[in-house]
Amino acid sequence: MAKRELPKHVYKQRNGLYFLRRGWPSQKFKNEFGTPEFWKEYSEILSGKEKPKRVFSRNFAALIKDYRGSPRYINLKPRTALDYDKYLEFFLSIMSGANPASMKRKDVIRLRDSNADKVYFANYSLRVLRVLMEHCVDLGWTETNPAKGVPELKAEKKEREPWPQELLAAYRTSCPVGTRERLVMELCVGTGQRIGDVLEMRWSDIQDGAFFVRQNKTSKELWVPILPELQTALDAASRHSVFILTNERGTNRWSYRGASQAVRKVRDAIGALGYDIHSWRYNAACELLEAGCADDLIAAVTGQSPAMVQHYTKKVRQKIRAVQAQQMRTDMAR
Repeated sequence: MAKRELPKHVYKQRNGLYFLRRGWPSQKFKNEFGTPEFWKEYSEILSGKEKPKRVFSRNFAALIKDYRGSPRYINLKPRTALDYDKYLEFFLSIMSGANPASMKRKDVIRLRDSNADKVYFANYSLRVLRVLMEHCVDLGWTETNPAKGVPELKAEKKEREPWPQELLAAYRTSCPVGTRERLVMELCVGTGQRIGDVLEMRWSDIQDGAFFVRQNKTSKELWVPILPELQTALDAASRHSVFILTNERGTNRWSYRGASQAVRKVRDAIGALGYDIHSWRYNAACELLEAGCADDLIAAVTGQSPAMVQHYTKKVRQKIRAVQAQQMRTDMAR
C-alpha cells in the first residue's frame, strides 16, 4: 500500500503499521489496515483514549524504561529479572543518552569484545542487548536488530561435578547444625532441587515427612521424602518465619545473593571454590545413581528430564560401568 492510502500519522514499517507522531512514542496497530477494527483503533488513538505518554527523546534510557514496563520484562522469572537488571544498569552507565536506532552491528561487536576478559559477562550482556533491541524494533524505533546473529565469545567450559565426599564432610564440619549455611546445603543435597526452589521452601511445604515442591523453572510438582541428615538440620532450625531459610533478621526469605556469598566464604575456607551451590544438585543425582536407582527413580526426586539425568550423572555412571566391565573381565580370566 502507498503512503497516500494511509491516514495521517500512520506509516508502514517492516513488521506492520505504526502510529508515528512527533513527541509521541510510536504505537503498533493491532488490527489489519482497512478493517472496522483498524479505524476504531485509529479513532481511539486520536481521541486520546489510547493516547500514549509523550516522549521527547529516543535514547537507551527511554528504551530501557519502556522495556521494563513491557510484558516481555514483567513476565520474566524473578531471578532472571534480577540478572537482566545488572546488564540493563550497565547499558545505562555507558550509553543512556545514545540513540538505539543508530546502533550498528559493529557497535554490538565492539561492546562484546570490550569485555572479552570477562567472557560470561560479555555473552550475557549480548543476550540482554539482543532482547532489548528486539523491543526497540517492536516500538518502531528501528527497522532491524543489530544484535541478532552476533555470535557469543567462545570459552573453555568446565563441566560441573558433584562435591567430593571429603569436601562435603569438610563443609559439614565447618558449618555445624543450626547454621543457615548447613541448612541450605542439606536442603540442596537432600531434595536435589535448584537453589532458587530451595530458597522458596516454606515450613508449610512439609507434608507427611516429605517436601512438596513446585519447581519454578519447569512447574513440575514433586513430593520428596526427607532424609535423616536433612531432618536433623530442620529440627535445629528456628521457625520465626514462613520461610525455612531466612535473612539475618528472620523476617523474610534468604536472598540468592546472600546465600551465595555465605556459601562462598565456606567454600573458600575449606578449599572448595571449584564446586558451587548448583553442584549439590549433581550430588543428589549421583548419590541416587550409586544407590542403584534407575533413571526414572532419580527423576522422581530431582524432576529432571531423562537427558538431564544422564548429563548430571555421566561421570559417575562411567565409573560404575567401568568397574562392572573390569570385574567381568577379571571373572572371565579366572
